[in-house]
Amino acid sequence: MTMRERSRDARRPHAVPLRHGRLTKSHPLLGLLRILGISAAVVAVAAASVGGIAVWDVASSIKPGIHLAALPGQTEAPPQIGAIEGGVNLLLAGTDTRTGQGGAFSSKSELASSSGAGNNDVTMLLHIAADHKSATVVSFPRDLMVPVPSCPRPGGGSYGATSGAMFNSTLARGGLSCVVLTVEKMTGLQIPYAAMVSFDGVTGMSDAIGGVDVCVATAIKDPYTGLNLPAGTQNIVGSTALAFLRTRHGVADGSDLGRISNQQVFMSALARKVTSGGVLSNPIQLYSLAKAAVKNMQLSDTLTNPTTMVEIGLAIKTIGLGNMVFLQYPTGSDPSNPNRVVPISSAAKVLNAALVADQPIQLSGKVGRAAVEDPNAVVPPVPSPTGSPTETPGATDTAVPPANAAVVLPSSITGQTAAQQTCTKGNR
Repeated sequence: MTMRERSRDARRPHAVPLRHGRLTKSHPLLGLLRILGISAAVVAVAAASVGGIAVWDVASSIKPGIHLAALPGQTEAPPQIGAIEGGVNLLLAGTDTRTGQGGAFSSKSELASSSGAGNNDVTMLLHIAADHKSATVVSFPRDLMVPVPSCPRPGGGSYGATSGAMFNSTLARGGLSCVVLTVEKMTGLQIPYAAMVSFDGVTGMSDAIGGVDVCVATAIKDPYTGLNLPAGTQNIVGSTALAFLRTRHGVADGSDLGRISNQQVFMSALARKVTSGGVLSNPIQLYSLAKAAVKNMQLSDTLTNPTTMVEIGLAIKTIGLGNMVFLQYPTGSDPSNPNRVVPISSAAKVLNAALVADQPIQLSGKVGRAAVEDPNAVVPPVPSPTGSPTETPGATDTAVPPANAAVVLPSSITGQTAAQQTCTKGNR
């Protein structure tokens, strides 16, 4: 069986060993996305860019060779690799575990909050269309009440299905495989790729990309994560990036839904940075980012090959920012518990059908509750049909309508495209 054939099979990601610890409200989880999440895709660009970009450097054990590209008549030969064939469904889960995170997370109280596998307080699904002309990143609220199917136990056997459980308990319940199975049940999609990132992974990935410039509309102060950002454009990197992606009390209404919106502001900014920098057009840079990602993420067995990871990253190259959509799975208040949410069935049905049919989508609702349009946004010029030497290589900044008609989602589904320049609003 060839490498490409292996990457297409429907194997489940290997489950993560189970050890459960409860998450206290004072420690809401991180979020990344990490794209290229479009990574593979982002960094899923974290998120649409992180996922794809997440692959290890297989050449790390090879001694540096003699560089000949600078000699007369010599050119540097890039790796002979192209975008993956067909569509991609990749799930990225952020765990809140304190186990092995060190520093402030090594105290007794922190470890009591969440240890072992931890909870998947951040879960994102990256869908890249088969024609590589559109991509969607769906964020699932941690407080979402959903049916959970039977999940395999790491040591053998299985956990029984349940008609209703909090979505962020699925990682602790049955590892990464259980998160995948639950999202498959919710959406009707088959998800062959998955990755899990922890607190230190978010910090490491943000360092690898040199940080992301985000717009802060009003100051953000969150004593729970230690985040204190003034209004204005801020470069978010390292531990600050972790705090920014984890903050819940510091943005909008202090809810997890506000945090998802805040993460979408970050991811769209990340997508614009990766695209404008030509990263997706440079296989060598993709391998470098892949090395950082594999070092900081736990990957399904279908993602451990560097070729597969870079192929996924390259599939994002031709997608315009206007066709990269970040959205929140449609939810409404749980009538039996004001601290929980439940799916809006009618809206979810439209979204799921579009994803399964591999149709591009178009938002009709508002941006997330923690986001506002950037009043100082600069609208990029539309590239000329014949091209121009001054154009940035790679994906364009404007939406190019795919060949098949886009599905307009119900207004109850919030989110934004990567082309939309938004700012995060604090709640103080």
